Amino acid sequence: MKMRCEWAEADLLLIDYHDNEWGVPEHDDRKLFELLILEGAQAGLSWLTILRKRDNYRKALDNFDAGMIAKYDERKVEELLSNKGIVRNKLKIAATIQNAKAFLVIQKEFGSFDAYIWQFVGGKPKKNAWKALKEVPSKTVESDAMSKDLIKRGFKFVGSTICYAFMQATGMANDHTVYCFRYNEVCKRK
Repeated sequence: MKMRCEWAEADLLLIDYHDNEWGVPEHDDRKLFELLILEGAQAGLSWLTILRKRDNYRKALDNFDAGMIAKYDERKVEELLSNKGIVRNKLKIAATIQNAKAFLVIQKEFGSFDAYIWQFVGGKPKKNAWKALKEVPSKTVESDAMSKDLIKRGFKFVGSTICYAFMQATGMANDHTVYCFRYNEVCKRK
């Protein structure tokens, strides 16, 4: 039997996400944007709730195309607020649109969002070695710096805890516990 991080054992969707995505270094701008938006949407909710809605988010938000989302108008906002397949929170929806606009500015300035966001970990994953889930922090110096800079650039729903969850999801930090079968597999990725 494969040993996994404790948080991933409660549901088949979590198991699939953990085994195939979580902690794998991500460098595709669209996928980075998707995860940043979904981590913000998760604030106050469980990650499982967001995973169950992820396909609906992809449909509702034009597959996380930041260029399209940045152009959303009031009619589109009303459409999103009536969409039962996503989290219908006006502040989170407004933040998604604002974040798309800020994301596009960063892409223009840095050439890619990837080039910008990975600078917070020096361009390579932080390889942690946690023995238990309780050792894993909810935020770090790096997530504090990321949050502060994103907020300065106009992003919303990017507090340090959200940024650290984003770092974990995108492989900027390998927070698989050392007994997890994915720990060594993810350590080999760049």
